[in-house]
Amino acid sequence: MHLNFVQRFETISSVLLLAIAGVINTTISVNAQQKIPVCQPPNPGEYLLLVITPTGDYQRQLRNALPNEISTTTCQYLTDTVSRIGGFKRIEDANRWARYINNIVGLSAIITTRPAEVAQQAAATTPTVSYNPKPLGQGYAVLVDYFNRPEIANSVQQVVGGNVGFASYGQRPYLLATHTTNQQQAYKTLQQLNERGFFAILVDSRKVVLLRSAVKVQ
Repeated sequence: MHLNFVQRFETISSVLLLAIAGVINTTISVNAQQKIPVCQPPNPGEYLLLVITPTGDYQRQLRNALPNEISTTTCQYLTDTVSRIGGFKRIEDANRWARYINNIVGLSAIITTRPAEVAQQAAATTPTVSYNPKPLGQGYAVLVDYFNRPEIANSVQQVVGGNVGFASYGQRPYLLATHTTNQQQAYKTLQQLNERGFFAILVDSRKVVLLRSAVKVQ
């Protein structure tokens, strides 16, 4: 009786250890699969499309809608999982494919290019209007990532020649350089900002929430 009990105990222990090992291996495997690399920046003069594709189904849906010569890479941009499509030399080409992806696949795309170093400015900024969030509506928005340095609004204002606001896109705050229904004007502003070294993106303004219409540059 004693030997049988010991044998059964050892057998049960072995099964439990194997089960635990299997769970650990599965967890490690799943974690390894879920680890997504950070998106690589564009090359100088290159325009990127970053298409928000949070799941494998979205990624396959996008891939099936694109021709074979256009390659995609899954990567992490800020807090989003995106499909990176590079190689565009003109902003018009990037925008044409962004419209195609939105119309055919129903996914949103961010257009960006490579920034240089942002010029340092000593001026400070303070809001001039009350907090009144509202959607921007139809058109195009050019947003600038200010990297927790709102004082660069001074430099952005010099580039765009007008007021700079605060806005939210994808649950992140940005400086709002311009909001327009004119495509060419949006392109021009995006290019000017990137040439001056700002990390600017062009997005569908219907997905942008205006937080403050202007900031005061001192």
